[in-house]
Amino acid sequence: MEMKKLLDGMLPDVFAALDKCENCPAHHNVRRRISMVGQQAVVDVLEDLIAVLFPGCHLRQDGPAGEVNGYSPIMLEKTALNLREQCRQTFEYQCTLHECDDDCGKCDAHAVEAVGALVKSLPDILGVLQQDILAAYEGDPAAKSTMEVVMSYPGVYAVIVHRIAHCLYQQKVPLIPRVMAEYAHSKTGIDIHPGATLGEGFFIDHGTGVVIGETCVIGRRVKLYQGVTLGALSFEKDAGGHLVKGIKRHPNVEDHVVVYAGATILGGNTTIGAGSVIGGNVWLTHSVPPGSKVYNQQPNPLIREADGAWRTVDGPWDDLGAGI
Repeated sequence: MEMKKLLDGMLPDVFAALDKCENCPAHHNVRRRISMVGQQAVVDVLEDLIAVLFPGCHLRQDGPAGEVNGYSPIMLEKTALNLREQCRQTFEYQCTLHECDDDCGKCDAHAVEAVGALVKSLPDILGVLQQDILAAYEGDPAAKSTMEVVMSYPGVYAVIVHRIAHCLYQQKVPLIPRVMAEYAHSKTGIDIHPGATLGEGFFIDHGTGVVIGETCVIGRRVKLYQGVTLGALSFEKDAGGHLVKGIKRHPNVEDHVVVYAGATILGGNTTIGAGSVIGGNVWLTHSVPPGSKVYNQQPNPLIREADGAWRTVDGPWDDLGAGI
């Protein structure tokens, strides 16, 4: 009772103070009577879409009488309707930022068009994902089956989410594609902006720490290892000192390229030619032609052996640290 009495005296003032946050988007939406989509609601729709694509691996509940595939159309219809409402809300939110007419009806039409495009694209998305899964299975000696790849590989999960989010991004849906991408980022440690273009047969091995920027374009049958960054070299600013958006900032990676762990490739004018191999921890800010092999020079570590003698990979060292 003492806690309730304390709260009764405290909460009115606390809520009054919180209500003064005029710059908070949520506050703005409440004043404009716009119901904004929640993060968890987006995640639920995303997981349902993944379950529709892979009902044998990702279905979160049993269907009627074990008919797993027969349950998918019911789930897809419900999920599409939920997503349509979420898209409508985000389009309305975008309208408030640009002071559009909330009652013009275009937000709902845009939402219907976007979700319809995604649903229609699901067979094509699944076809591309099947190539991604095969690339993961063939590219990892530890993989025992494609089922193992789909159910357990973080790189595959991140790409599944990206294929869905990218379709919505192409339909200019605000906010939702980024929420989906960042959810996958939080689960896998792999950060793929929904604007990035990924060719089929794409595989991220291990995955943790991979970053793929918004304007990155990746070709077919490309393989990345953990810690790879495909990022921006610098950020252009306008005369007012504001970041310029909507320009090409991230590299292109052509077909059949392998990029090993820890490599960093930066810049919108940087292209990695087809069939190239980029070694671990390489730093690249310029293009390389097709068929290139890019490595750092072999390091020469200093080793102190059990008898106290020093040597390097190339031979012994004297007490002064100079090679003999």
